[in-house]
Amino acid sequence: MSEFEFRMPDIGEGIAEAELVTWYVKVGDAVEVDQLVAEVMTDKATTELPSVVRGTVSWLGASPGDRINVGSPLIRFLTEGEVADTAAPSKVGSNLPPSEPIGSPEVDKENPANSETEAPSSRPQRPISGEIVEVASAAHDSDRPLASPAVRRRAMEANLDLRLVTGTGPAGRIGHDDLDRYISGKVTHTKPPTGSTREITDIPVIGLRRTIAERMSNSKAHIPHITYVEEVDVTEVERLRKALNEKYKGRRPKLTLLPFLVRAMVSAIQEQPELNARYDDEAGVIHQYGAVHIGIATQTQKGLVVPVLHDAQSRDIWGCAEEIKRLSDLANGSKLEREDLSGSTITITSLGALGGLVSTPIINYPEVAVIGVNKMQVRPVWDGRDFAPRNMMNLSSGFDHRIIDGWNAATFIQRIKSLLEEPAMIFIDGV
Repeated sequence: MSEFEFRMPDIGEGIAEAELVTWYVKVGDAVEVDQLVAEVMTDKATTELPSVVRGTVSWLGASPGDRINVGSPLIRFLTEGEVADTAAPSKVGSNLPPSEPIGSPEVDKENPANSETEAPSSRPQRPISGEIVEVASAAHDSDRPLASPAVRRRAMEANLDLRLVTGTGPAGRIGHDDLDRYISGKVTHTKPPTGSTREITDIPVIGLRRTIAERMSNSKAHIPHITYVEEVDVTEVERLRKALNEKYKGRRPKLTLLPFLVRAMVSAIQEQPELNARYDDEAGVIHQYGAVHIGIATQTQKGLVVPVLHDAQSRDIWGCAEEIKRLSDLANGSKLEREDLSGSTITITSLGALGGLVSTPIINYPEVAVIGVNKMQVRPVWDGRDFAPRNMMNLSSGFDHRIIDGWNAATFIQRIKSLLEEPAMIFIDGV
């Protein structure tokens, strides 16, 4: 009889300690290889720790809630025969005693019937906590399946390639149950997997993606956002848009919803010019603009760009459509010039058909407002006497709450709503 000490392993992510969540065993319990003994948690993951020896628990080194340093003694086992102690391993899954190399059989020479097996009832059940738990991946060779020595021995005796077996344990670990299902024919594969789900690809954040990341971070760090969502009935503006496209087909630019939204925003800004502004928070100055320069957030193959429709107040519905089309073509061809990407005073963002019902758009710093367009869909709407099918769309908009009060934000969106629901008003100056 000898004692084996299992120490707190390095479970990755550069952590120096972990919190013990629960013990699955107590002093005096008999433990099999690969049986879960504890659950620990870091700020990034919750991980279940399996035993790497068969024996009896003789000592528990912590209580739930305690924080254990990597390399500190965690649990001790009394084992049959001589088993060498280990220092803290480099990663989870490598905490095997040197006297038991991976793949070596563990057999009771006096009674082969007592050779190591894992009864289904020997694995403790996970505590039901109601939360989704992320399990840290073990550090193994990317082509080597995760499995205990006992499982590897069974696979070797059955002349099976473990890469053909799908593991259902933590980090894809293959257990005896997985092996039983494969052998019984319930799970089959015709060839080894060509890749590993544990592969990690490092992608440098550079160029446009880095610029986007910096701007989004800057906006969220500096601006206390307020989000306001309103439902808009766009049935009439859609009817008008289609009629105008049909009438002027081939003679004028094709109209989308955006030119109508642009013109509605221009009209609403005439009544609330404080929305058409930039806030210099370092100088404590609001720069309010007379001209309306609307950024149109556009998704390209290289990432999100915001070309600017300059002087929207001076363009009619056709002029807006023509300029939006020009900017979109340049963006998709990566041919936008610096002046096409600068000077916006308020921004529109839309995901088109993928727009969802509600979004929380981020303000294009240092502007003070962003208008988010959600997807359009036919919904039944009560008209006072009956339900009727109507084209409905939500506007999910964000405002800098340091500058724009909730009442002013709501008033602005309600004005845009009224113009889109009665689109003839968009074409009347001074309304």
